[in-house]
Amino acid sequence: MIIILYLSVALIAVAFLILVISLTKTLKSMKITMDRVSKTMEDLEGQLQGITSETTLLLHKTNELAEDIQNKSEKLNTVVYAVQDIGTTIKEFNGSIRKVSSNLSTQVVHNQDKIAQLLQWGSVLKELKDKWMEKKERKKEPVTFDEQADVELREVKRVRSE
Repeated sequence: MIIILYLSVALIAVAFLILVISLTKTLKSMKITMDRVSKTMEDLEGQLQGITSETTLLLHKTNELAEDIQNKSEKLNTVVYAVQDIGTTIKEFNGSIRKVSSNLSTQVVHNQDKIAQLLQWGSVLKELKDKWMEKKERKKEPVTFDEQADVELREVKRVRSE
C-alpha cells in the first residue's frame, strides 16, 4: 500500500507539474495577448487624441463659418430691404403716372369742344397765311392771263371741296 501511496503522490506530482506547465504556457500566452492589447490601447489613445484635436479644429471652423454666414445674411437683408423700397417707390411712381394720365384724359374729354375749336382756328389761320403768301408771290411775278385763270379755278375748286 505504500507503493500505491508513492505512486499516488508521484501521479499527483506529475499532474501538478503538467498543471503548472500548462498554467505557465497559458499565462505566457496571456501576457503576450495583454501586451498586444496594451499596445493597441496606447495606439488607440494616440489616435483618439488626434481625432479630438481635429474635431476641435473642425468645431472652431464651423463656428467661424456660422458667424460669416450670419454676417452675410445680415448684409443680404439690407439689400433685400433696399430692393423692397425700390419696388415700393416704383409702385408709387406708377400710381402717380396713372393719376396724371387719368386727369389728362378727363381734361381732354371735358375740353374736347375747345380743342376742336382750337384746331379749326388753327386751320383757318393756316389758310389765311397760305393766301397771304400766295398773294405775296403773285405780286412778285408778272401773271399771265392763263396763269390767273388757273389760280382762280383752283380757288373755286378748293372752296367747293370745303
